[in-house]
Amino acid sequence: MEETTAFLTWEPGMIWPMAAILFLLVCSAFFSGSETALTAANRAKLHGQGTPGATRALTLKEDSERLIGGILLGNNLANILATSLATALLTVMFGENGVAVATLVMTLLVLIFAEVLPKTYAIINPERMAALVSLPIGLVVRVLAPVVNVVRLIVRVTLRIFGVQTDPEASIMAHEEIAEAITLHASEGSVEKDDRDRLLAALDLKMRTVEEVMIHRRNIEMIDADSAPEDILTACLRSPHTRIPVYRDEPENIVGVIHAKDLLRAVDKLVRGTSGGLDNLSEFDVMDVAMEPWFVPDATTLDDQMRAFLRRHSHFALVVDEYGALQGLVTLEDILEEIVGDITDETDVEVDGLERLADGTYLVDGTMTIRDLNRATDWALPDDEANTIAGLIIHEAQTIPTTGQVFSFYGYRFEIAERARNQLTKLRIRSLL
Repeated sequence: MEETTAFLTWEPGMIWPMAAILFLLVCSAFFSGSETALTAANRAKLHGQGTPGATRALTLKEDSERLIGGILLGNNLANILATSLATALLTVMFGENGVAVATLVMTLLVLIFAEVLPKTYAIINPERMAALVSLPIGLVVRVLAPVVNVVRLIVRVTLRIFGVQTDPEASIMAHEEIAEAITLHASEGSVEKDDRDRLLAALDLKMRTVEEVMIHRRNIEMIDADSAPEDILTACLRSPHTRIPVYRDEPENIVGVIHAKDLLRAVDKLVRGTSGGLDNLSEFDVMDVAMEPWFVPDATTLDDQMRAFLRRHSHFALVVDEYGALQGLVTLEDILEEIVGDITDETDVEVDGLERLADGTYLVDGTMTIRDLNRATDWALPDDEANTIAGLIIHEAQTIPTTGQVFSFYGYRFEIAERARNQLTKLRIRSLL
């Protein structure tokens, strides 16, 4: 009676299954690394390369669902086939213990050489690897497209059964992607706060309206068209502004806008080189030099308004609501200040809207916008319901608070320091966080 005690069985023909397993592991590593590289590759950097490979990678990234589906299908086919061959081979070699040995060996091989190693390299060099693999991956995706489409259909139907709606066209908007990248780099310290504020403000121009940055009608300097020429000239000379609206009968009835240079030219023509001299000033009519007023809706976005300013070669517009009532005025400088901060010159009147006290509390002007306060203090007060800090308090309190009243919301303490009639003029704000 013979007893077989051999633990390991080897035959020359086993070299071919081992070579096939090795090839499949290489394929698995290729698919794993390609998935990571094409997912992590930055679109802007790929576009900057300008190479055919980078262009193909950008095209593949446009349909990420199809791309990932094709790669995962190829990756799983390679892993499953390699594991099956290894199990069959090692069962012949080790008998009943072959299944356990195959599970252990393939787990280690797939984890180290087909997953961690290629993915680590892809994370380190995403754009370079994405450009290199774009051609073969593109071919694989096209070949496996029919199967991937069936898989996509099954996935969507399954998700819909569970109430999850899928939108194949949905993707991260470039605006959001750039804003998130700027915020991330700012939090890591690689982007300065001032640079972050300017970049985010430029991106937000399409999301904000002229109503949020306009000068309120209460603060607009105006000239009465029926005033004496001497009074009009004096008012223009005293004003720090170059353009001043002209009204007739009532401030709501704007009939023109006078430019300081046009006024100077008209006065110079009446006075210089004539026998009457300054006496001719009585013949001056402000409407002869006033420009036609330009009215814009208060819901116009800052981006559209800036483009309109540049297109019309004008820097001044009056803002009206849906009923045509005057709400304020907006200039090109107001929009630019939202990006670069306050722009002042020797004629501007200094207005202190924010003061930090010794105890860490801020004394804030009630008319200061929430956006300006957030930029100055790096806070995150919401500006969805109100433009000014006083408006935010009134919105939250649902009443007009009295002097001395204190409120706490959004993690901040608000105290009414001064009130003039129905207007909150000064506020004390302190962070509670």
